[in-house]
Amino acid sequence: MWADDQGQIREFELSGHAGFAEEGRDIVCSGVSALSIAAVNGLEHFLSVAPKVQEADGHITCRLIEVSEQDLEKAQWILQTMTLGIEQIQTAYGQDYILIDRRRWTPC
Repeated sequence: MWADDQGQIREFELSGHAGFAEEGRDIVCSGVSALSIAAVNGLEHFLSVAPKVQEADGHITCRLIEVSEQDLEKAQWILQTMTLGIEQIQTAYGQDYILIDRRRWTPC
């Protein structure tokens, strides 16, 4: 996940499978996937400019592009909630299955 100097999340990316169980039965992967899909759906529904989303098997990238300050504030509620959920799954199942990488976002 990429956050700006104020700690506001501007982009996130999830890739790979957790490896907790076989694909299709992995509750760790399913939980993280559900949180990310819910976040993307919320951003698409509540923001005036939809995020740029790319999806493939086992991979999703979501970028906030040209969002107003008001939309950025709304997005933070959604993205911070997703992050809290993923952190809770990581706490429950361990860092062997989920790696949270935080990076500094810089505008292009």
